[in-house]
Parts: sequence; C-alpha cells; structure tokens
Amino acid sequence: MNITKFALEKKRITWVALFLILVSGLMTYNRMPRAEDPGFIIRTALVQTIFPGASPERVEQLVTDKLEKKIQEMPEIDAIRSESKPGISVIYVDIKESYKEMRPIWDSLRRKVDKARGDLPSGIRGPFVNDEFGDVFGSLIAITGDGYSYAELKEVADDTRNELLLIEEVAKVDIIGAQEERVFVEFSNARLAELGISPGQLRNILESRNIIFPGGELFTPDEQIVLEPSGNFESVEELKRTVIKLPGKSELVYLGDLAEIRRGYIDPSTTKVTYNAQPALILAISLREGGNIINLGEAIKEKISRFMAVYPIGVDFRILYFQPQFVKQKTDAFVNSLMQAIGIVIVVMLLFLGLRTGLVIASLIPMAMVMAIVVMGFFDIWLDQMSLSALIISLGLLVDNAIVMSESIMVQISEGKKPVKAAVDSAAELRIPLLTASLTTAAAFLPIFLAESSVGEYTSPIFKVVTITLICSWILTLTMTPLLCVMFLKVKKKEGEEGYNTKFYSLFRGFLLKLLRYPILSILGTLIIFFAVMQLTPYIPAIFFPANDKPVMYAELKLPVGTPLEKTEKMVYQVESFINLEMMAEFDESGNVTKDGVLDWSVFIGSGPPRFYLSLNVEPQSPEYTYLLLNVTDRWKMATDFIPKLETYCLESFPDISTTIGPLFLGPPVAAPVQVRISGKDVDEVFSIADKVKAQLATISGTTNIRDDWGLRTKKLFVRINQPRAQRAGLTSEDIAISLQTILSGIETTDYREGDEVIPVVLRSVAADRKDIGKLESHNIYVQQTGQAVPLKQVA
Repeated sequence: MNITKFALEKKRITWVALFLILVSGLMTYNRMPRAEDPGFIIRTALVQTIFPGASPERVEQLVTDKLEKKIQEMPEIDAIRSESKPGISVIYVDIKESYKEMRPIWDSLRRKVDKARGDLPSGIRGPFVNDEFGDVFGSLIAITGDGYSYAELKEVADDTRNELLLIEEVAKVDIIGAQEERVFVEFSNARLAELGISPGQLRNILESRNIIFPGGELFTPDEQIVLEPSGNFESVEELKRTVIKLPGKSELVYLGDLAEIRRGYIDPSTTKVTYNAQPALILAISLREGGNIINLGEAIKEKISRFMAVYPIGVDFRILYFQPQFVKQKTDAFVNSLMQAIGIVIVVMLLFLGLRTGLVIASLIPMAMVMAIVVMGFFDIWLDQMSLSALIISLGLLVDNAIVMSESIMVQISEGKKPVKAAVDSAAELRIPLLTASLTTAAAFLPIFLAESSVGEYTSPIFKVVTITLICSWILTLTMTPLLCVMFLKVKKKEGEEGYNTKFYSLFRGFLLKLLRYPILSILGTLIIFFAVMQLTPYIPAIFFPANDKPVMYAELKLPVGTPLEKTEKMVYQVESFINLEMMAEFDESGNVTKDGVLDWSVFIGSGPPRFYLSLNVEPQSPEYTYLLLNVTDRWKMATDFIPKLETYCLESFPDISTTIGPLFLGPPVAAPVQVRISGKDVDEVFSIADKVKAQLATISGTTNIRDDWGLRTKKLFVRINQPRAQRAGLTSEDIAISLQTILSGIETTDYREGDEVIPVVLRSVAADRKDIGKLESHNIYVQQTGQAVPLKQVA
C-alpha cells in the first residue's frame, strides 16, 4: 500500500486522522504522569539490627556476620555491604542489575533474615528489613514553632500528615526529626544501696503494677459485662505514687521518694532536625506510582495555605525542597524550546525557501511532538528530565525529513510534474532513505539503552523517545508533508539550468569538480581534518552526568566515628551561626536581591535526610554525621562563592572533620566517583593497606576528600570480672551487666499510655552518676533478686 498516495487521495480521512492525533496528543500531555527522574529500580535493601550497649566487634561477630551468612545464600545477591557500629548493625543488600521484579526477591530476603533470627543474641531489637529504601520524597516541608515543644510540634505534624495523605497523588508522608518521648525514673545509686533494693526489683514492681489485663466476663440474664481491673498508670503523678515495699521490711514508700520521675525526650537523642537554626520537624511527601507531581505540588500548596490559616501564630510551615516546582520549570522549558524551534524553522525557511515552505516544514514539529507523546503514553513513558531532554534533542533532528521531502517535491514540480505526481514520486524515492537516516540517527543513542547498568536504566528513555519521535516524523513526512505541499506550495516551472547560474552555484560547482578530480587528496584531507579535531577532545570536560542546575547545594559533615551527638550539635550550631552571619542573601525593600547568598537551610543531625531526590545516598543513623540542605539565590555562584566559603570555614574551624560540599547530582546514586575495596581477615593489615592506598591516591592531582568507611579506631572500656569474688558476693555476670546498663544507659521497664500514645518508662541513675566517668569504679552492683550491693571495683 502506498501510504502517501492514500493520504493524498483520501484527504478528509487524513485531516481527521491528523486532528485526532493533535487532540489525543494534547490530552495525553495534560494527563501524563510527571516526575523529576524516570522510573528507576533501586536494587538495595537495608537490614538494621539494634544491639544496645554492644561494641562494634561484638555487633560484627554476633549479629552482622550471622545475618550476612544467611543472606549470602540468595542467588540474586550482587554484593553485601555492612557497617557494625556501637549498638547497631547496618547491612546493605545489593541485587544484581539483571533483575527487574524486586518483590519476590525482598520476600526471599525477609525469609532468610527470619531464619537467622534464632542464631542472634537475646536483647536485640530487629532485625528490620527496609525494602522501601528507594522511595523518593520529593517535597520536604519544615514545621517550626516558636516556644513549642517537640511533643506539641509532633501533634501538629500528625494532624497535617493525616490531611496530606488524603491528597490523591500522595503515596506516603513521613515525619522526620520527631523526638521520642520517655518517662524517666532516675534513682540515686547510693540511695538504693542504702534501702537494699535493686533496679531489677524496681523493674519487676513497675511491670506487675502497670497492667492492661482483662478480669474476665460477668454474665447476667440480659447482659454480658467485661471486668477491667485498674492498674494502668493514668498520669505521671500516679506513677510517682506507686507503692514500693522494701525487701525484708514491712515499710512502704512511694516511688517518688526513691527516685526523681519526669517526662522528657529520649536522652541522648539519636537524630535531630533544624530549619534556619530552629528546632523543626520535616514532613517528607512522596508521589504515588504514575502520579502527576505538578498536580501534587498544587495540592500541597493549597494545604499549606490552609494550615497557616488554621494553626496558631508561631507555628510556621516552610517549603524546604519542592520537586514539583523544578519539574514544572523543566516542562515549561520544553514548551519554550518547542516554540523557539518552530519560530527558528519558520525564519530560516522564510529567508531561504519562502513563507509557504517554512510554514509547511514548521508544521511537522508540533505534530511530530504530539504524536510522539501519544505513543509515549501507550508505552508508559513519563514526562521526566530524561524524556524531556530526548524530546528537545529530537527538535533539531525531526525537521530534516520534512525539509528533504518538501525540497524534493518542489524540485519535481519545477521540472514540470503535477503536484500530486511529484509528491507520490518523491515519497516513493525517499521513503527508504529517510527511514534509514532516521533509524541510523536513533541508533546513535542505542548504546545508552543497551548498557546493563543502573546508568543505562536511568538514561534509557533518551533512546526510546528519540526513536519514537523520529519514526513519528518519518510517518508524517510521508503523509502530512506531501498533503500540505500539494495544497499550499506555489512553484514556478524552470527551464534547463534556470536558477543554477548564479555566482554562488558557479563557485560551488567548481569546488565540487576539484574534489572529484582528486579523490585521494579529498579523502586524505577529510581524514586529516577528522584527526585534527579529535586532538581537541582532551579539552572537553569528560563527565557523563553534569551537576544539577537547581539553586540547591548540600554539605555532608562527618566527625570521627564515636563522636556523641552533643558534640555534633555544637559543631552544627557554629556552622549555622556562620551561615547566618556570612552567607545569607540580602534584599531591598522591593524584594530584589542586593547580595546573593543562602535563602534558607535545614540541618539533619545524626542521620541523612529522606531520599528527596533519586541520586541521594541515604545515610543511616550515626551520631557523628550531619547533612545540610541549602537553598541559594544563584546556582552559578555556588562553585565560585558559596561552596568554597563554607568548605574553608568548616576545614579551618574543625580540623578533624570530613566534608563533602557541592551542588546536587544527577543520575543513579554514587557514594564517590572512585572507590577502592580492600578486604582481608587481618584487621591491622587491612588498615595498613588502606593507609598506603590513601597516600598513593593523595599524590594524584585533582583528588579531594580521600576517606574510608571505617574511620578512626574508637575507645572501649573493658570490665574484666573477677569471677571468684563475684560468686562470693552472690553476683552473676548478668547482674553486673544489668546494673551497669541500668546505671549508665537505662533500661525500659514498662509503658506509660496516654490516649493512643505509648511512652516507655526508663529506669536509670541520676545524671551526676551517669556522666562522671570517675565514679565508674564506685558504682554499686546489685544482686538483682535480693537487692544486696557491692562497689564495682571489688568484683571487677
């Protein structure tokens, strides 16, 4: 079937088809899911296990190693990376990139972890498998409240979270930075020893007193009545009035007389968040699968406006990071590029071929775009920065087909053929050459699509969209372009060489004849020019993914491993003071920028932020880690002004800090551009080799921030128990361990319930005993069953 002949003979059908393509394309464009990045599979899961009080070595031997051995049985495993830190095991499970369906693999991982659970020591929490590690939370909203406590801010965050979840486009809303509440029962070590009661006995008393236990049911001829015995703590005051019977005595005392009881937040904190140096909570909002992020952004803004009107003065909602805004800018930039391309084609054609030809050729651009969008919708290709980039690339390619076809039809008409005959003959002549040219151009992007890596998966829409757009252009070139040429082009017939006797054509003809006369020299000259141009390649920056063009920068600050959160907070306070004094943007009364700088910022202390964009490497909880997210006025001044200024201050003020500061990245997550893995059984030898490798890397020009994921060695106090003495005192190793943990870290005894909130009650010694290392040897160690006590230094 000759598609061109059919399109010309059945004009009405052709016009209806073109109209349907136009309408369908516009409707698909409006409904099409929009996101910042293409759909991308994160093939990493996180397995976390809490082992309170254990050293990294014990965590490695008793938890991490046992879990790794079970997980390694899975055939889909590509690599297993683990970190064993004081009290916590973190295992990253990487799956081979050849696997696309992850749900069965994550189910298998959970089964393996469950099988290993029986081999793990008692007293651990977990292991917890997080297979939603790759969820992207593209909108971050900071909630601050002047004079509000964390508990009050958490109530606000819970209410707003519930409302945000009602938005159709929302998948999840997480609250970041919330401080867990605790009820602390703080005793004096000397006071308990004097009364002869142990922390273990206190724990048992509280657990047996604070109950939620049914008392059975009472039946009458007409009713069934449930009996509910009292016992549940209704308030902190009731907890204070708990009656304690002293061992071996008839005396009764209130718990409040033995210990100080107060309500507070987990101490020391595990993570904290600030916004512009104020304590804050962050609402992290993720887009549902196949959702439209621009619609999500509009709905979020409406909700924030409502929140600001409803909640009291002092509670502020500030947008920290807003992916919908960036996606809208990308989409608007594409539409702008489309309009520019059409205008440029019309102007160029107007100058060289005339207005009619320019309009005919320019019409192909929007039609090819809307037709490509229809096909993209059919293949579930979204509008994201990869597909939009491919559409923009296609703008400069698809118009070639129309130019060649229009020019061929014009030439044949000028030679005396009827317009319809010229169109059909031109299409028959150019059908295969134009298809070959289009496919050849698309094949230039094929290596990106065929790359078996996360980078290939991330960039694959470029090949798909370019191919779709060029094929659509080819189809329209064989149908719409001939139809428009026949209907609108007015071409004069030329006699002989008329039109080709100008000075330009004479010079061009002479040049071609010389090239044909000396073919070897012509080919040699072409090769020389090619190799000469290739010598300039080293001067072109070699980078696959450039830095993001958002006016957003980040800073990762890492103190030595083992640094407490309190010290990290002090460092953050100094950095925030510097930003506030030296880097803030300034504005005049009209709101115009008079000094470029930082607009606002947020700091995540003790852990990384949620994955607010795809390329982020999410860091698990670690008290020495800090992540700063800063919005600035000018993206292009970051590299020359903002980043060097902040980096210089951090390195000069904190010599032991490791810093990574820069603009946001593009592409799949990468921890560092160059990574060297060193493994072995001898830890000292591994450290030695790592130091040598780092020294060698430091000699290479351009290398910065050379670091390892072990960090410096940390201290540990070893309590060596004298077993004969301990036995004579009636103490077991468990008694000593429980006593030390209770005194220094605290143990959870029971729960205080307030509405739907469950707050653990923590039993620990007063701060004067906990924080004075000089008192360690004099701490009383209790026989948990009898309450008898001896100083630690007598048994260890």
